[in-house]
Amino acid sequence: MSSTVEKEKSSSTQSPLSGQNIVYGGIAWAVASLLFFLLFSITVPGDESPFWYLLGTYLLETLPFLAAALLCYRNWRSPQIASGRNVWLGIGLGMSAWFIGNLLFGWWELYWGLDPDVSPADLFYLGFYVFLSWGMVLAVLPRRLNLEVWQWVTVGAIAAVGITLAVLLLFATPDTAKADETASPTATEQAANPATSAQSSAAKKAPPVKANSSPTKAESSAKEPPGWVMSIQDALQPLSKPVNFSYIVGDVFLLIIASTLLLAFWGGRFAQSWRMIAAATFCLYIADMWFKYEDATAAVYQSGSLLEVFFVFSGVLFAIGAALEYDVSSRSRRGARRRA
Repeated sequence: MSSTVEKEKSSSTQSPLSGQNIVYGGIAWAVASLLFFLLFSITVPGDESPFWYLLGTYLLETLPFLAAALLCYRNWRSPQIASGRNVWLGIGLGMSAWFIGNLLFGWWELYWGLDPDVSPADLFYLGFYVFLSWGMVLAVLPRRLNLEVWQWVTVGAIAAVGITLAVLLLFATPDTAKADETASPTATEQAANPATSAQSSAAKKAPPVKANSSPTKAESSAKEPPGWVMSIQDALQPLSKPVNFSYIVGDVFLLIIASTLLLAFWGGRFAQSWRMIAAATFCLYIADMWFKYEDATAAVYQSGSLLEVFFVFSGVLFAIGAALEYDVSSRSRRGARRRA
């Protein structure tokens, strides 16, 4: 009996997908990503980030969510997972939706050179919020939320801060659509002087060119978008405000449910994995709020700013949380068999 237990322990520790290895790999990925952002995110004023840097940021942000989706799928397939298989099914579907959305967003930005307010990637990003919220709510419902007074106060304070920041972001940032309308000629002016409207639209699309300068790698790599891409972009443009509002609501809801989960599992046997999930949600909130602020205030937003490294941290923490949950559930089931 003891030899079989030792074999189980040795096989679990030697597995490349053990919790310890995933924790070490996640920490190494997060540190390398932070160094990459710190070293190359700052550019000369007036210059754009090179294509290789933008591609690197997408890879660093996207691959952790793919790893998290696979680890959540492993938890869903395991009959011994303690917090419930459907919990990790919801979280895993959310990770998969984020992975697909990031691929589409990178295709739209890097390959076509577009910066739309709404793109097909937003459908998957919104699906991420729906699936992740579903999984986290399923994790909370079976537990008796006998929280103490200080814990309820903490949840309320976190909710108040998150809602306040969201409201400030929603109402304090300038309306870029109105700014574009005032900067561009009206429809009647365009009809009266079509030559002027053509010149203004061409000048608006053309990037600023410096004297004695060559196009950057990002500009040269961008392809001319076909008609179907532009038609999709034009069709989705009226949905920009509701989509952005949905993101803010989703961020606030995830922030509240994550803080509730953190306190509900506080001190329990599975507290460590859910601390990682809560921390991943906090990192996602920070990165998404910064992304929305930059997208609303910048004249032409370009991915790759320093605080977007929190997207990397979020994916890494989701993956670590899933791995720790699998390890704890496996050890608890083996311990129950030995006692039997």
